Amino acid sequence: MTELACFPYGVGYQHEGVCLRIQIGPYSILLDCGLADIEPLKENAADFVLCSHAHTDHIRGLLPLHRAFPHLPIFSSDVTARLIPLNWPGQEDTNFCRTLPWRSPIEIAPGLTVQLWPAGHLPGAACFLITYETSDRTFSVFYSGDCFLSNGRLVEGMPLTELRNLKPDVMIVEGSYGTERHPHRKQQENYLLDCLSEALKEKNGHPGRAVFPCPLLGLGQELLMLMRSHHRFTGQPVDIWVDPLIAMGCDAYLGCLSAFPATVKNFAQHQPLFWDERVLPRIRRLEAGTSPKALAVGIDPAIFIVHPATLPSTYCQGDQGNWTVFSPDPADISLWQGQIAEQSPESRFDWLGALESQTAAGEVKMEHYMLTNHCDGGGTKQLIHNLRPQHVVFVHGESQQLTNLANLDDLQSRYQLHLPTTAQLMPLPLAEAFWQPAPPSNNQYEGEVESTPAGIAMLLPKGLENDVRWAQLADTGIVEATWQGNQLVIRGLNQKELMKVGPRPKRASVETDQTCYHCRHLRGQRCRNPESPLVGLPVTSDGSCGAFERSRPGWG
Repeated sequence: MTELACFPYGVGYQHEGVCLRIQIGPYSILLDCGLADIEPLKENAADFVLCSHAHTDHIRGLLPLHRAFPHLPIFSSDVTARLIPLNWPGQEDTNFCRTLPWRSPIEIAPGLTVQLWPAGHLPGAACFLITYETSDRTFSVFYSGDCFLSNGRLVEGMPLTELRNLKPDVMIVEGSYGTERHPHRKQQENYLLDCLSEALKEKNGHPGRAVFPCPLLGLGQELLMLMRSHHRFTGQPVDIWVDPLIAMGCDAYLGCLSAFPATVKNFAQHQPLFWDERVLPRIRRLEAGTSPKALAVGIDPAIFIVHPATLPSTYCQGDQGNWTVFSPDPADISLWQGQIAEQSPESRFDWLGALESQTAAGEVKMEHYMLTNHCDGGGTKQLIHNLRPQHVVFVHGESQQLTNLANLDDLQSRYQLHLPTTAQLMPLPLAEAFWQPAPPSNNQYEGEVESTPAGIAMLLPKGLENDVRWAQLADTGIVEATWQGNQLVIRGLNQKELMKVGPRPKRASVETDQTCYHCRHLRGQRCRNPESPLVGLPVTSDGSCGAFERSRPGWG
């Protein structure tokens, strides 16, 4: 019998949803269930289901699966169990998840234990370490779910230090962004609010209106907290309207407040987290019966955070304002709309077209923005190198994105990499001894920095010379210093680099660089400029070409 194997029902490609069955010893475990059709799951029932978080592409099939197999144990974190029912409004049999505590290994069957850690990405999102122990050896599988190492406004990042050197036999990790590199989350937030402030300015005597289409959970609540807590918007006379579907998620978050980060709980002690009409900016519910005219009487700019299943006539009919739609990727709008359309197919309609036709001017502007909650390429590599698995299975991303990850030399030289194909069994044989380069015993050295008349002097401890990498750094005695956010990175320049003909190119900052991130033609990580040689291709945020056009004059 194969001790470890993976059978993918859905790998998250082109919004198909994530659903993987792993075989670990005698047990069959389903990792998430984002399938629209669960018929394939009925042929070979699993023993357990582990649910990573409450996004539709990971739990779409859970309710049908529960109805087909009422006694099948489904496990998740406590917060995820509370948020999952929002995906099926009006249904009564949605409280089917059994909860597991954070960080404690729990035996769910003889010899089989599961341990959860926060995964970032979304409140309640979890990564799992699944362990099966026999008299001869222990088998282990780590499943990341959707993960993010950086902190968001409402959720802390994955605690990487707690996961270091777990050394699982198999690591199943998402690769949503492939090898792309993204600006720091704080830079993304600041750039978004700069563009939003410009869009809300009064033009031709009419205030600005900004619309953010969002899914049920995650993005909309993050945006609300960002606008409530960022210094750019604190105290500003802005009305923020939240549509009923997004408001359900906000109310569910309030019911889980005790599980949120300390910064969020401290904020909530001084003022309401979401609903507040006294403190600026004002946050209000967009009730189903609210008259559009009642929304348009004010002269203050307004922001609408809406689900694309809500008719635009609810909030924009005949409004004289200047309308701008902010969307990470226009293709996501139809995906999010489908969350509700699956329950009521008549809800599907051309949301963008309806919005445009129902405003007084008959037109809206589109703005792309990035507010990531998945690891970029650097974060994915960092996670893998810290856990040090034997097998790495990439899921949840476009085929080319995952292929780019699997082609990285520093991953190929250390791990056995796999790109699963739907409905094809993937055995994961284990080597008795799997060689990996040993991690450096010490990567951190504490020193001092002093400003002198001649420049900046750095004093590092003498013990640094004992590291085998010192010879490479000291090859020429010349170093290059680069700011990466608030971190100053020092690297040595070797003889080959110094002998290059011509001056070294200047490194522009993120704020002034003419990169794809600041280009008006970037839509959903793809170039949409017909004049560019990159048109239609996925591009990285720091890419560039001769057809660059700034997203807004004076910005970037």
